[in-house]
Amino acid sequence: MGDERLFPEGAALIFGATGGIGRVVALEFARAGSDVAITWRSKREEAESLAREIESLGRRASVHECDVTDTATLDATIGAAAAAHGRVHTMVWGAGPLVAQVFLTETTPEQWRRAIDVEVHGFFNASRAAIAHMRGAGGGSIVHLGSAGDLRWPDKDGLSVAPKAANEALVKGFAREEGKNGIRANTVLVGVIEAGMFLELSKQGVFDEEWTREVHKNLALKRWGQPEEIGHAAVFLASSKAAYVTGQQIAVAGGYGI
Repeated sequence: MGDERLFPEGAALIFGATGGIGRVVALEFARAGSDVAITWRSKREEAESLAREIESLGRRASVHECDVTDTATLDATIGAAAAAHGRVHTMVWGAGPLVAQVFLTETTPEQWRRAIDVEVHGFFNASRAAIAHMRGAGGGSIVHLGSAGDLRWPDKDGLSVAPKAANEALVKGFAREEGKNGIRANTVLVGVIEAGMFLELSKQGVFDEEWTREVHKNLALKRWGQPEEIGHAAVFLASSKAAYVTGQQIAVAGGYGI
């Protein structure tokens, strides 16, 4: 990275930081020179352990309990992160439940409602609160961790892909409307990454050898991605190196969808 400063003073606020991918994304921000604000809902010990690891890298870390389906809690979390670090220069949205792999027509109303509440309503309300802070702080960046399913539909993954597709429209809207305030918004389209939900569902037997063969047919790079590769893209989009980039997608997915 050299001596060039990639971020202003303040912190990157990571929603979903206790997940397999979110944890590594948070660490990559710390390695790139940013302090980090970590949110957690049910995994306090993981959040505190991550904070200690970030501090071992020479950066400051704060830990914030947050239910992303509660608007008041979201507002309070962003306020607390800003108070702890002076400023939130980046909001990374990686929150999301472990979703069942089912066809759309087999999805229950309860499953659908939960996915929309967490991923769409959560992202919308978190972004609104973050943008209100960033307007008064000289600008900022929103990085949405989306799905490579936006490029080519993956059967049975609708509970993940469809809500994230709604967020793609929001990313473009925030980018268009808030550019005048120095606020950028972009997406990392996440492919099959050896972390988080993929590993958990693999342990449950959801992804078997036949599934692997079929997915590999649609990959230009015949391997799974690593969480660090998502972190690198998120750091780039949030950094000064992407200062003229907004409303865009970077697919970190091994060529899925080509």
